[in-house]
Amino acid sequence: MEKRTSLRVYIMTIAGAVCWGLIGVFITPLYNRGFTAWDVVAIRGVFTFVILILVMSVFYRDQLRTRLKDHIFFACAGIFSIAFFNFFYFEVFSQSSLSLAVTLLYTGPLFVTILSRLFFKEPLTVRKGWALALAITGCAFVVGLLPLGQEGIQMKTLLMGILSGFCYALYSIFCKPITKRYSALTITTYTFFYTSIFMLLTSDILKKTGQFKYADVWISAVLLSLVATIAAFVLYTTGLKHLEASKASILATIEPIIAVLSGVLFLGEHLNGWQVLGIALVLYSAILVADSRAKAKKPVDTIIKEETTI
Repeated sequence: MEKRTSLRVYIMTIAGAVCWGLIGVFITPLYNRGFTAWDVVAIRGVFTFVILILVMSVFYRDQLRTRLKDHIFFACAGIFSIAFFNFFYFEVFSQSSLSLAVTLLYTGPLFVTILSRLFFKEPLTVRKGWALALAITGCAFVVGLLPLGQEGIQMKTLLMGILSGFCYALYSIFCKPITKRYSALTITTYTFFYTSIFMLLTSDILKKTGQFKYADVWISAVLLSLVATIAAFVLYTTGLKHLEASKASILATIEPIIAVLSGVLFLGEHLNGWQVLGIALVLYSAILVADSRAKAKKPVDTIIKEETTI
């Protein structure tokens, strides 16, 4: 029974990462209907919040109670992390490929390591230094800067990809101070509340309500929220309760692999051998970071994927 339970936990954790990795399949139809990257962020934020608040109101009403002063953390995570991380991620995807977008996104754990050193005084080790070097080298292979100085993507696209990883990492920094007071569902619900408000105020989504007459728009929006956001979050965090954070984090590195495979299988993307090597280096760097942080017994890595409620 113990082995069976353990296997189920591993499967749930991996399933959560797989759901995150399918995001490109769900947002492509929205691009095809004329929505911009900023519009897609708004759709993801609003649909996710509406679904979460309904679930919380019916089943977990007591978890909606919060302290007013903690809403500064919810707001910062919702705006500066989720809104902008999604925008940069989706924009890189729209300008280049899902493979590139998800590879640059996975510089996030490295930014967490650096920011944790600045804000939480976590030590910088040789292992982390190697991880940083491998990630930079891997990204250079993916975007075509290596080998032999090949011409790669536009600097603007590269910068947005790195910013997606940085904003992704900010979620850990903003949410760490409140994780002991609230459940993951509570943090996610209020974080997306501020994301949705911010996006409704800054996007043109309300001017494009006519595009919701198409069935594929509704299907993509709902699947984006249910599968690539809520289901991914619930499955992963359920596994996280029963696994060491380092194990869960390592299992979650299947996300970019699924994203790359879905891009090749469903979106007609192509990868050369150097890009495959680059993706492997970035994934390995994330594993090194997770392992080093686990050995230091720091709790930051328990938070990084709770974004992706993102």
